[in-house]
Amino acid sequence: MSKSYTWMSFLMPVVILGTVGGTAPAWGDDKPVSALAIGAKTTDKNSLRDLHGNRRPLHDFKDHRALVLAFLGTECPISNLYLPGLIELEKKYRTKNVQFIAVYPNEHEDLDQVAMHTRDRDVPFPVLKDFGQRLADTLGMRRVPAVVVLDKEFVLRYRGRIDDRYGVGFRRQKATRNDLIQAIDELLADKKVSVTETEPDGCLLDHASTQPARKDVTYAKDVAPILQQRCQECHRPEQAAPFALMNYNDAVKHARMLKEVTTQRRMPPWHADPRHGKFSNDRRLTSKEIDTLAAWVDAGTPRGDDKDLPKPIAWVKGWKNGKPDLILEMPEAFEVPADGVLPYKHYTIDPGFKEDMWVEKGEARPGVAGVVHHVVVYILKPGQNRPFDNEGNMSILVGWAPGDLGLNCPPDTGLRIPKGSKLMFELHYTPNGTAVKDRSSIGITFLKKAPKYEMFTNSFVNESIRIPPRDPHYRAENTFRFRADALILGLVPHMHWRGKDYFYELIYPDGRKQTLLSVPRWDFNWQNVYQFAKPIKVPKGSRLHAVAHWDNSRNNPYNPDPNKEVRFGLQTWEEMMVGWVVYTWEQPDTAEKLTHEKVHPAEKLFERLDRNGDNVITPDEIPEQLKVYLKLQGIKIPERITAKEFLPVYEELRKRFQKPKAKPPTGDKKKSGS
Repeated sequence: MSKSYTWMSFLMPVVILGTVGGTAPAWGDDKPVSALAIGAKTTDKNSLRDLHGNRRPLHDFKDHRALVLAFLGTECPISNLYLPGLIELEKKYRTKNVQFIAVYPNEHEDLDQVAMHTRDRDVPFPVLKDFGQRLADTLGMRRVPAVVVLDKEFVLRYRGRIDDRYGVGFRRQKATRNDLIQAIDELLADKKVSVTETEPDGCLLDHASTQPARKDVTYAKDVAPILQQRCQECHRPEQAAPFALMNYNDAVKHARMLKEVTTQRRMPPWHADPRHGKFSNDRRLTSKEIDTLAAWVDAGTPRGDDKDLPKPIAWVKGWKNGKPDLILEMPEAFEVPADGVLPYKHYTIDPGFKEDMWVEKGEARPGVAGVVHHVVVYILKPGQNRPFDNEGNMSILVGWAPGDLGLNCPPDTGLRIPKGSKLMFELHYTPNGTAVKDRSSIGITFLKKAPKYEMFTNSFVNESIRIPPRDPHYRAENTFRFRADALILGLVPHMHWRGKDYFYELIYPDGRKQTLLSVPRWDFNWQNVYQFAKPIKVPKGSRLHAVAHWDNSRNNPYNPDPNKEVRFGLQTWEEMMVGWVVYTWEQPDTAEKLTHEKVHPAEKLFERLDRNGDNVITPDEIPEQLKVYLKLQGIKIPERITAKEFLPVYEELRKRFQKPKAKPPTGDKKKSGS
């Protein structure tokens, strides 16, 4: 039997956050517990955590006619059976100003597990984690799934089951009573809820372990090695972290916070779903490491014998990858004002390379991290005035943003800077209230000889995103096609403040699909390069398909304005869908061969429009601007169109887009003065 729950026949009604207003009855062998009484009002003293770790008081979710809290579990079969129906109910009642919230109270479920669970099931409404089961313990909740309905004043009107369709040991084709729907409808009709409590059936909650605290764990022997290998890269002087973790005193000072952020998996920052892909730069702590840190804190932070301390790492001051071969700064400092909105700043320098240079490692350093949103350094090849081509290929040397955007080439691979190239610094500044001067820099480490493989970067961008006002779960997708056999080295998803999740899958020529990367809780504050431990082999004709979601509702604490439609743009209050892919060609001479390969423009346009990579274009994949143009031109949009069928459509578009050539002047030459 599972350790996380045991089966029982009846369920203590779920109750909601607040003061004790009465005692709810107990069923089966559950013990009586104090719980908020029906008709009592909740308080705003307690709060939960969202998937980013932000504290979210329940009363943040106000100005609704009704609030539905659905208590769920990632591993409970009955909870999983009910979740699709809850998602459909939320869509039905969203327009009636009813707010649904998913609450996960099981102790063993961390933020990663909850995020994976809700992303897999495409949950469109807010998701909260009840760490420490404060909500459950205060309110007497014993099982999942169960629901609570509050009115607009946060008064408890209903608690219990969703309906009577599923339970332990039985399933019905159709519910005989839809308890949740009935309660919501009566509440919206300003009627008294006829049935205020029911008995849910489901899985017992998993509580925290009651094992005795370990006494053998010490800082010197057990904790210091973890902090050194997992934390000090950032938690040391002159790095991005707000405090250092270099010695015992540092660790003791922040011990309680260490336990909290690691057990909840808020730190170290890493957002890839561990079920998909193995990454060389994975920063996730193992369960053993997390348990060790927690045990050390619970034991009173014993120091141990300093003889057990690991040998200190000789960190190079200012640089993560050691001393670079070449350091380049912005040609001049930029004065960042105390406030305001600044356009991107660009500076171009000539490094004076007289031959092709092969880069092994690169690192960008912001001069004043507090005001630098990002740094990207592009390679401008001779004759180029922009760092990208029409195919999406980007000549990026290195970047910086909170997280990890450095360059680390795998063995036998390097990034080429052609001789005579210039480097263009792009900086995005976000004033923070204090005027400062910034002069960011980069460090480059070169290979001693040309490698076997050349690294390339391509960005496949969906610029047609149009996120409606107040949409909590807007979806968009995009696809990149490989024209030759390749090896994928890494992936870099990018969105802005409203981003929720990002997903990459590889669609093979035979239609088989493989998930490469899932980021179920996108965090704009941590921009990560996900570097594969082993390159992913990609046969010619494969498609890299990306899917992303955004939350433009008022429930997103990062949302600057939920009442505006949001489109693609450079500023952070606008949005992006950029799917970077870092790769090499499997055959080193492929790049040269592709330069001579002619691809029909119709094929290129078809690939851009085929967002989901299924080799068919449907109306939902055509940008709104193009739809308007087609309508004005009297061109009917078909329900589906293949690549072969698209060619005549393209030719018709090309003819209509082409401007007529100017006719030479006519008439009597003498009259014209010649």
